[in-house]
Amino acid sequence: MKTKSIEEKLAVNKYDIDREVHIRLQEDICERCDRRPCLYACPAECFKLLENHITFSYEGCLECGSCRIVCEEGAIDWTLPRGGFGICYQYG
Repeated sequence: MKTKSIEEKLAVNKYDIDREVHIRLQEDICERCDRRPCLYACPAECFKLLENHITFSYEGCLECGSCRIVCEEGAIDWTLPRGGFGICYQYG
């Protein structure tokens, strides 16, 4: 039996995406950050480095809070999505 990759496992997640963003980046702080731990801590790879600029896509967030924990600069304003929105961990 072939083991599925992380990408294959993440591809089957179900999300009820809210229009209200639950995670915001303070870009002025991100620009000064040299280490950029958010790029490596997010298991869903929601943070990307594009042209030396960090971007974030909240739609695929697993709501684990790893980004908030590793950001020592305080550049990430993180809350849970509103009730009924976000990732659905149990569905059938």
